[in-house]
Amino acid sequence: MPISFRLQRIVLLLLTFLAPVLVVQAQCTQKLTDLPAAPELLGFRLGMTKDEVKARVPQTVFGRTDDFGVSKTTINPSFDPRIDKTKFEAVRTISLDMVDERLTSLWIGYDETFKIQKVDEFVKLVSESLKVSGAWSQWRGRGQQLKCADFQLIVSTIAGGPSLRVLDVGAEDVVAARRQAKEERDSAIEAAAADEATVEIVGDKQNRVYYLANCTAPKEIAETNKVSFKTVEEAEKAGFKLAKGCH
Repeated sequence: MPISFRLQRIVLLLLTFLAPVLVVQAQCTQKLTDLPAAPELLGFRLGMTKDEVKARVPQTVFGRTDDFGVSKTTINPSFDPRIDKTKFEAVRTISLDMVDERLTSLWIGYDETFKIQKVDEFVKLVSESLKVSGAWSQWRGRGQQLKCADFQLIVSTIAGGPSLRVLDVGAEDVVAARRQAKEERDSAIEAAAADEATVEIVGDKQNRVYYLANCTAPKEIAETNKVSFKTVEEAEKAGFKLAKGCH
């Protein structure tokens, strides 16, 4: 009994020390610059320019770049007769997202003729082909994902075939920060407009001056001489000046 107890303690201690090591080994530490030109990427790579994409597929047409620097396009080898299908065997659709004129998201959807259909088998193929290591986790139901140092891989099944997405996480953060900054600016503008709309501007016809809500007349203005304005611009246009005590 004493020996068994000591063995149990030794095992527990080993597990305590080895657990962090196992966790570290399960993480993907590869970077975008480590990714090889794997066949499954079809000659695309994150960081490509639009000209480089068009050199690969001349028929590519990009959409308008939005206020956040994002532009998108979709290539359909299965449906576009102008595209050389021998370069994209078993490929149904390719979606490209650009941020600041650089490719930051690559999504490739294969059809039902692709050599592998099961997600688990496709994950194994992608891991070996892209030379990534780490523990994949569940993604939206039956899909799987692998988060690495600065990119993310997502494997799922769409329209009867497997798909692969390679995502630049840093670029996604940049776009998210830009969207948040715009929301904050818009909120500030709306708040300022609301404040301006509620400002009480009272004019004195006799003296041709106006007073703001935080600056009242030294003595009450007679009702016959009192006039109200919605904005400072309206008061100025009517020939009224800001009262000296309000400067």
